[in-house]
This record gives sequence, C-alpha cells and structure tokens, in this order.
Amino acid sequence: MNRAVTLDDLVIGGIALAAGFLAAFLSRTLLRWLAKHAKRTRWSGDDVIVDALRTVVPWAAIAGGAAAAAAVLPLTRTVQHHVNQILTVLLIFVVTLSAARVVAGLVRTVTQSRSGVAGSATIFVNITRILVLAIGFLVVLQTLGISIAPLLTALGVGGLAVALALQDTLANLFAGVHILASKTVQPGDYIRLSSGEEGYVVDINWRQTTVRQLSNNLVVIPNGQLAKTNMTNYTRPEQQLTVLVQVGVAYDSDLEHVEKVTTEVVAEVMTEITGAVPEHEPAVRFHTFGDSRIGFTVILGVGEFSDQYRIKHEFIKRLHKRYRAEGIRIPAPTRTVALQHGSAVIPSQRSGEDRVSEAG
Repeated sequence: MNRAVTLDDLVIGGIALAAGFLAAFLSRTLLRWLAKHAKRTRWSGDDVIVDALRTVVPWAAIAGGAAAAAAVLPLTRTVQHHVNQILTVLLIFVVTLSAARVVAGLVRTVTQSRSGVAGSATIFVNITRILVLAIGFLVVLQTLGISIAPLLTALGVGGLAVALALQDTLANLFAGVHILASKTVQPGDYIRLSSGEEGYVVDINWRQTTVRQLSNNLVVIPNGQLAKTNMTNYTRPEQQLTVLVQVGVAYDSDLEHVEKVTTEVVAEVMTEITGAVPEHEPAVRFHTFGDSRIGFTVILGVGEFSDQYRIKHEFIKRLHKRYRAEGIRIPAPTRTVALQHGSAVIPSQRSGEDRVSEAG
C-alpha cells in the first residue's frame, strides 16, 4: 500500500494489538487456574504441559494481535514481509523453548514413574532437549530463507573431525547410554566397584556417574570407567538382601536351646526394627568346631543395603542380653602353653635391653 496512515488505521491497529494483549491475559489466567487443578492429579505430565502452555499461548496471542495490527496498517510489501517474518521467528523461538521444556519434562516424568528406567538420569533429558532445540533452530533458519542443506553437509563433515577430537567425551556419552539401556545400574541403586568406591547412584549424565557414599560425600566416576570395571549392584535384581552375622557359643551349651533363643531374637528384631523384613524366616546354621567355641551363622533379612548396619547393631545387643539372661556363654579364645623344665627359653625386652629368662 502506498496511501498514508489514517486515524482509522491507527485505531483499528491499536484495537487488534489490544485484543492480542487481552487474549494473552485471559489465557494466562485460565491456564493458571488449570495449573492448580493439574497439581491435584497423580500424573505429573499434565503439570509440565500446562506450564509450557502458560508460556506459549500468551506469546502466540500477542504475536497474533501484532500481525493483525500490521495487516490493517498501510505498510509496504517489504515492511509487511519483515514484520511477519520477525513475528514468525519470535513465535517459533517461544514454541521451541516450550516444546523442549515439555519433552524434557515428560521424559523425566516417564523415567521417574517406571522402576526399570533411569529414575533421575539427566542424560535422556539433556539429549531430548538438545534435539528439540536443534530442530527449532533449523526451522528458524528455513523461515528466514537460509538453506539448511549446506549447513547439514558442513555439520556432517565437521562432525567427523569433532568426533575424533572428542573420543573420550563421546566414549563416556555412549557408555552412559549403554549403562542405562542395559538397566544394570539406575539412579537409586547401591553399588560397589572393584576399585573400592561404593554408594548410592545419584545421577548418570552425558559424561559421568555421581555416587553418594554413606558418609554423604560424592564420588564422580566417568561413564567409560564404570562400564569397564567389575561392579556389584546391591539393589538388583531385588532391593531386599540377606546379611550374615557370625556367632559362637561354648562347647558345653545346649545347641537346641541356643538355636531356639537365637531364632526368637531374630524374629523380634525382624518385626520391631525399621528397615528389617518382617516376613523373613529366622535361620541359624551351625558350621564349625572352633578352638574354643562352636561357630554358627545367623541370617538376617534387610530392606536395603544401608539398613544392615542398624539391624546388626540391634541384633547383637539383644542377642548378647538374651544370652546372659539364659546363661548361654560366649567364650573368649584361650590358649594353653606347656613349658618343660630346663628346655624353654622365653625372651623379653625392656628399656631397650635384651633380657633372657629361663623357665624353671
């Protein structure tokens, strides 16, 4: 259009722009109300979707109002094209960010709701977020009239050089994906490496695995090293496990009575101590005629790895108290040394001087 801007054009354009802002305000109010109701549901995915819509819908309404205002004004074709292009790019940018947030949130929700998938592993969340942002960036370039085919070709050629330069980083990335896909280790598992590190897996990201020790310190392990080392997972295939406590009683003890008393203490601990397994069947197994005692093993059931320390603590205290009440003796190791007259020499050292005393 080549005509001059009139007052009517400005009024209509202002009304269109104001309508866009009003629609943005009303939609944001409505979505705020929906967000409150979404929090009451069990599924957390609707919270993620509503939160993303609270960003997209108002901006879309404002962009629509601005586009309508630009359409009624007598702008030149070039200016009109640039305005529409700017609004389109702005809308794509907002949609891309919101889509990345939605997809990452949904991936996090799915992984947290399924026991066989990575509960809090950020590697999947980060990969999906990067993919969505990359797609949005390519769409923006295409909207601006920039051909993406040469860019993709350059990225393919340059990607090979980058891959060679970042071998360790990519090895850790693929090792992390392999660890999660194989389901051998997941966040929340208690693991022990052959090198001695042990603790709860906090997170597995694109480069490293973070393990929290019982002392509350964090150990950072590269994914490549974790994939190559020997490892014991105390959470899989089941979180519950059994622990062994070694006990010994005197040779003059009534073993039937010892077994009965020990079984009663085990049953008491299993039902009263937090972290124990109430349905665990008490088990006492005699196995050794020792130098000063008859040894046996008591098998306890615990809910998870860290519970064993508290349960062992309570079991030993209660068993010792019960043995004393029942008259069951736990002998200390003893050794008898026989010395023949005139043939044994006992060396001793005092104040740096060697002294020798002969028996007899």
